[in-house]
Amino acid sequence: METYTFRDCTVIKLEKWFGLRRNFSNPILDRWLQLEVALTDFERTMLGHLQTRLVQNAEAWNEQELALNVIGPLFSFVDFSQLYNFNFFSERKIEAVIPGTVIPDGVIAGIDTEIKLHGEPDGLVATGYWEPVTPMFAFTEYKRLLDPTGDPAGQSLAAMLVGQRLNEQDQPLYGCYVVGHDWYFLVLEGKHYTISRGFSAS
Repeated sequence: METYTFRDCTVIKLEKWFGLRRNFSNPILDRWLQLEVALTDFERTMLGHLQTRLVQNAEAWNEQELALNVIGPLFSFVDFSQLYNFNFFSERKIEAVIPGTVIPDGVIAGIDTEIKLHGEPDGLVATGYWEPVTPMFAFTEYKRLLDPTGDPAGQSLAAMLVGQRLNEQDQPLYGCYVVGHDWYFLVLEGKHYTISRGFSAS
């Protein structure tokens, strides 16, 4: 059995290993992105403050600085925590063994092919209170605007595949990754995934 971390994963590898296919439109993603939320004056003020900090610093910040100054406060502000039902977790290890369709060297494999994916997503909304049980949303990458390394879409999608395997219900998995001030949203249904256009937080 082959074992890979989320950081090893790219979209191309995941498509080969698990037979994933990209859709360029998805009604679930469309509904998610079209949701309207009424903001209070306080919320508008706080979001404006975070936006200003981002515009002024996105080119200079590293991953940790972007996470601490903008992304972390935003997730805390949204408050995904619901006592003993679900919570927001950060850098908690999740893993799963997933049946593959193709082994890493590209040779078509039989039904016994399995690939273990594991990692510690930067953000995760999951059932559970003390520790994540069933992931529903993976936020796995904080990348700089300049010179990003790795494949943030692939890393996010890998965490979503683990979440899909751990989730016994046949529900879509949601995800997001950030490159500088651009946010990209993902939906995974079965072996089909969709990535939104970039939304600039600036």
